[in-house]
Amino acid sequence: MHIDENAGFGTKAIHAGQSPDPATGAICTPIYQTSTYVQKSPGVIVGEYDYSRAANPTRTALEANLAALEGGRHGLVYSSGVAATGAVLHLLKAGDHVVLCDDVYGGTNRIFHRVFQQLGIDITLVDMTDHDATKAAMRDNTKLMWIETPTNPTLKVIDIAAMAEIAKTKNAMVAVDNTFCSPYLQNPLQHGADIVCHSLTKYLGGHSDGIGGALIVNDDEIHKNLKFIQLSEGAVPGIQECFLFLRSTKTLHVRMDRHCENAAKVAAYLEAHDKVERVIYPGLPSHPQHAIAAKQMRGFGGMVTIYLKGGLGESRKMLETVKIFALAESLGGVESLIEHPAIMTHASVPADQRAKLGIADNLVRLSVGIEDVNDLIADLETAIG
Repeated sequence: MHIDENAGFGTKAIHAGQSPDPATGAICTPIYQTSTYVQKSPGVIVGEYDYSRAANPTRTALEANLAALEGGRHGLVYSSGVAATGAVLHLLKAGDHVVLCDDVYGGTNRIFHRVFQQLGIDITLVDMTDHDATKAAMRDNTKLMWIETPTNPTLKVIDIAAMAEIAKTKNAMVAVDNTFCSPYLQNPLQHGADIVCHSLTKYLGGHSDGIGGALIVNDDEIHKNLKFIQLSEGAVPGIQECFLFLRSTKTLHVRMDRHCENAAKVAAYLEAHDKVERVIYPGLPSHPQHAIAAKQMRGFGGMVTIYLKGGLGESRKMLETVKIFALAESLGGVESLIEHPAIMTHASVPADQRAKLGIADNLVRLSVGIEDVNDLIADLETAIG
């Protein structure tokens, strides 16, 4: 179905990349559970499909849908968010230099430093809220700037347009991990990014029932190279996962509105709590980059980070006492989750780097779901004490 590029987000979410099945009229894109496709003659394929590692109609629909939601020309999906990240890094070669946002998801930090650095990729970590430091980190051989905004877990907000200007002085590609915002709240391509990365596992999937990743680009050459890597490495999602993600994007805008609404109320409650040392939420005026968030985001998201008064003991007590918030890694599902980054999602980050970033024993990260917010606040009240 052709959807006008000026259509609203909700219309694109439900219809982009998808048409009723021509064989049956089914309104949902079918699960094409097949590994291969019959050819008319050797090398003469029917339509565009010959082998499902290369392409599959269910996957094609998902890729087109995601591209439309990000305002991009091309979408590619992968078996996980880190598989998508790895595909971008495979665009580089030994001797190339990357400027990496200092506060990123632990799995991102791990794949950059423990997988690709040993293959000859040089990496510089930098606080991208410091524009002068970012400029100083750029080199003549810098080929990629990797941004995560808001960052995980300290929720720094990076000015994408300003970073893109800096990157372009060295003709470096700009990749933005947009997982925390989803395409509903932020579109990095509009701010100068070349590549947008998502963990589909999070808000785009939204139901904690599938693992996947995605890249969205406008540049035809970058897309061609990423498509070759996708085909050659084969880190593609299963077709059932593609179907589930297509199911989920249809309600993304509705879910994100509720995530934002609930998170804002939870953040305000926690900021007023006498046992909470500090609350980090882009929607609070106290957030250091609140103005940047208001400029480049359409809402402030569902993630809230807090520093409790006391040490690990107080954090552990809270994490073990909550009833509605589930103690689990990941984020972005309809159910509320809570976790301890220093022990869980960011345990692979070296201790000295965690300390520098402020990932302390009293830091707790909340993924605020779409339950009744009064129940969520009551749960936190009981857990914090």
